Amino acid sequence: MTATFDDLCARVQRCFACSSMNHVHVLGDVNGRLDADVLFVAEAPGRLGAARTGIPMTSDVTGRRFHSFLADAGLDRDRVFITNAILCNPLSASGNNRRPRASEVAACREFLAAQVNVVRAPVVVALGGVALESLRRIEPHDAELASHVGRAIAWAGRTLVPLYHPSIQSTLTRPHDRQRRDWRRLGKHVRFALSKN
Repeated sequence: MTATFDDLCARVQRCFACSSMNHVHVLGDVNGRLDADVLFVAEAPGRLGAARTGIPMTSDVTGRRFHSFLADAGLDRDRVFITNAILCNPLSASGNNRRPRASEVAACREFLAAQVNVVRAPVVVALGGVALESLRRIEPHDAELASHVGRAIAWAGRTLVPLYHPSIQSTLTRPHDRQRRDWRRLGKHVRFALSKN
């Protein structure tokens, strides 16, 4: 399994398919353990977070909110694997983060599918709509973020849980207190899934 992951990381490092991308290629041991309890899939490395540090969900507001939510769920960062629908940083013409284009998500989908195959966590969490849609393209599901947030859905022989992305912008749609409740619910789903294994 480790050799397969190392090969995947090497292939990611060689990818420059998307021209308007900050090619940071965030994938390696820093993402977490291959025998993780939970596989988190977010949107993309942020310019002040993983694009700068090389470590997913670190150093920016989104990273701090993610760690706070992990604590709400009773989950340990050392027991999770964190990745993104795309592994490089999409930037606008002004140098700010932007939503990845559908073509960019499609170009990176084979890398996400390979991670899903290698990291056999019993629970997969889609952090936001981009991640949820990318996972749908790997293995179909009927989940919609707004109506299925925090719910456990059978997917690809595992449990899929859609959550809002931990960015501060998500609070415009899902208030912070409700997101904390969603994460506490996630913790229950994870403990249940682990009790069955």
